[in-house]
Amino acid sequence: MTQSADALQSSRNALLAIGLRLSGFVPGIRLFLTLQAALALGSAILIVGQSYLLAQIIARVFIGRQKPEQVFSLLLWLLVLMLLRISIPWLNEILAGHMAVRAKALVREKLLKHLLLRGPAQLKTEQSGELLHTLSSGVESLDAYFTQVLPQLCTALTVPIIVLATVLLTDIPSGLILLVTLPLLPIFMILIGKQSEQVTRQRWQELAQMSAHFLDVLQGNTTLKLFGRSTAQRLIVRQVSERFGHLTMQVLRIAFLSALTMEMGTTLSIAVVAVEVGIRLLSAQLLFAPALLVLLLAPEFYQPLRALGPQFHASLESAAGLQRIFALLDTPLACRNEREAGQELRPPIQSLQFAKVHYSYPGTNRSAALVDASFQAHTGQIVAIIGASGAGKSTLAHLLLRFAEPRQGTISLDGHASSTIPLEQWRKLFAWQPQHPWIFNMSIAENIAMGCPRASRAEIIAAARKAGLHEMVNALPQGYDTPVGERGARLSGGQIQRLSLARALLKRAPILVLDEATSALDTASEAQVLETLKAWRPSHIILMITHRLQTIREADLILLLNEGRIVASGTHAELQQRSALYQQLWQASLSNLEVVL
Repeated sequence: MTQSADALQSSRNALLAIGLRLSGFVPGIRLFLTLQAALALGSAILIVGQSYLLAQIIARVFIGRQKPEQVFSLLLWLLVLMLLRISIPWLNEILAGHMAVRAKALVREKLLKHLLLRGPAQLKTEQSGELLHTLSSGVESLDAYFTQVLPQLCTALTVPIIVLATVLLTDIPSGLILLVTLPLLPIFMILIGKQSEQVTRQRWQELAQMSAHFLDVLQGNTTLKLFGRSTAQRLIVRQVSERFGHLTMQVLRIAFLSALTMEMGTTLSIAVVAVEVGIRLLSAQLLFAPALLVLLLAPEFYQPLRALGPQFHASLESAAGLQRIFALLDTPLACRNEREAGQELRPPIQSLQFAKVHYSYPGTNRSAALVDASFQAHTGQIVAIIGASGAGKSTLAHLLLRFAEPRQGTISLDGHASSTIPLEQWRKLFAWQPQHPWIFNMSIAENIAMGCPRASRAEIIAAARKAGLHEMVNALPQGYDTPVGERGARLSGGQIQRLSLARALLKRAPILVLDEATSALDTASEAQVLETLKAWRPSHIILMITHRLQTIREADLILLLNEGRIVASGTHAELQQRSALYQQLWQASLSNLEVVL
């Protein structure tokens, strides 16, 4: 019995914890619960009133031999109460549906905002398909929580109490039977439900992993075809689907067992009350009207608990999705979004400074990704960042764009530390062309306009010209209105890079960060892009992360990274004289060898 009480307490606390957590970012949930309790109380009063009137009408007509017209007023009142009782579920459905829609919108918005604030560096550890499943099915599970679980829970906590009080006032022995049998039903329900809780959580995780796997298969379809792995993936998909189906059947078996237990428990409890009332009625220890009232109220006493059984299993499904949502929301952000900071920077920006910046990735045993990094860049300079793979180039860019925050040291613009500037304002000062740009399934013009949504068509074309993209776009039948497909499927690698560069140039930010901006371009296109950068140099700070050393010869400052440290810095001529590693890389590039950095 102690374990049963603990299980009941645990389940109640779990539902309460979900409600309290949701109330933190879904305004109005307390008012919703208050209205639900009021509707449940009204329903309980109507049930008692309806049962009382029905018992009185039957007793007067069949026992008191009254004529129908003598009980006509009672029949009218009974009709009114029945109509009111019918209206309560209708009001409940409208209220719960409205609250569910509002809650889903707010939770989805908050979760998406949090994921976007985490940035690409943190989200690398997550699976896109699993996140998509959580944003869709996970948030949709709130629907059952608000439209089924909470209304039925309020009803189950209110109606039995009112009915029990009425029965105790009418017939104490019958009330004591109801009181004794009351705890048995929820205990049985929860003991069986606890078995399904773990299975439901496993089922949810399996469904999330299946969604992630399906997305990987679809996105990697070309690779699977080239390596002849399509058949093997079909077998894996079948195995995952069968495993998910097995878990679903386990949940259903437990749910059916729970329903059977609740029905049997309810039926036996009502039978006990009926037998007890019948015996006392036959022995003239109980009048007909009170006996009939007790018999009418007994099924109403157990009905909310019986209906709570299926909703309890629905709550397990909702809880599994909400636990994942809460886990994502509880993940700390890698960067601080200090909206209350008083610093406000506007272009032009004259200087950028790294001062003894140190960073290591959380949750890894690897050595620091960036150690004691210090340098300065000024408007009018092109700064090249080179180094071996894993040397810290991408980490430096992520810190600069505030996808992560330094563990030590400061990054500042014109002497203002990044920690004192709101994140949104900081990023407005940077235009970024990533190594693997994301192209949306929209038109070419819409993709370029991501850098400046209010840009005119003339401004979009001007940015495309500077990126060497205009001639190619102009040759297309639909021109700038040509859809590019998902992830730019209809564009070549070089065209994607030029589109991404046009997007960055259109933003007109004072600091331009280019990560392998010309790696997929031919020599002529690369020369055109470099000429564009030279034209932009006087009014911008340009940082170039590159492996193609021929593109950095005219850079004002070259930073050579190795194992997270800036091991050398200077111009091309200076590094030729004092850095053996730079000399080695430069000689390899002159020999037209593949420089593996």
